[in-house]
Amino acid sequence: MKNKYRIPSLLFATVMAISVESVLASERAEKIKMAGEIKVCIWPDYFAISYRNPRTHRLEGIDIDMARELAKSMNVKLTFVDSSFSLLVENMQNNACDIAMHAIGVRDDRKPYMEFSQPYLASGIYGVGTKNNIELDRWDKIDREGVVVVVQKGTYMEPVVKARFKHAEVSVVDSFKAREQEVLSGRADVFMGDYPYAKRMVTLTNWAVLLAPDQPFAKTNYAYAVPKGETDWLKEVDAFLLKMKANGKLAEYAEKNGLTEILVQD
Repeated sequence: MKNKYRIPSLLFATVMAISVESVLASERAEKIKMAGEIKVCIWPDYFAISYRNPRTHRLEGIDIDMARELAKSMNVKLTFVDSSFSLLVENMQNNACDIAMHAIGVRDDRKPYMEFSQPYLASGIYGVGTKNNIELDRWDKIDREGVVVVVQKGTYMEPVVKARFKHAEVSVVDSFKAREQEVLSGRADVFMGDYPYAKRMVTLTNWAVLLAPDQPFAKTNYAYAVPKGETDWLKEVDAFLLKMKANGKLAEYAEKNGLTEILVQD
């Protein structure tokens, strides 16, 4: 049976040649191999990305699969480090992990603190409201006087929503759970999330409704992040991503986790 994710052999051969040229390992890669361990920062509450399933207590998602492939390619032990977007800069600076793999939005305000890989996913912003709020049943009803919109601190949604919503009140909370609590309590009308998280809400709850814009709203590329200045290590990460695209693994894991719609196609 043919692998539906496999690309033409010529491109695959080209990618393998690039990988061979990257044998000259970066200082970071050498340290990883000497330690026999790669430390990967994740946000364990990111549905379909790097999610610790509360029922099984196992990690799942596209970046869990990809991290396992990265560790396998380096022949080292994989250690996941629980992190978050609010801790991202700190963890990139204090050497808490070798790489952050939890669909990190490529933002200018993050660039002084980290290097970004080539993008592999891209999502716009979606709203999540409640089914019983009949006054707010469409995206174009959000930016109005009297509407309270919740965003999570540290996410790329925070500056975008503050800048683009001119009439609604924008409330910033510290955690993803606080967003849900604000909406469920009635203190807010809608919270902002990306495609994976909005999908989580409508899949796992019986109260959430997805409010999708007619056109992509603030579409943002997602990438992996490595410590600032480690450009040689970044090249190796990019070579790994290119290989995963070429052999069909990235597309396979995107489909497995319901993310084909936001997979970067290039």
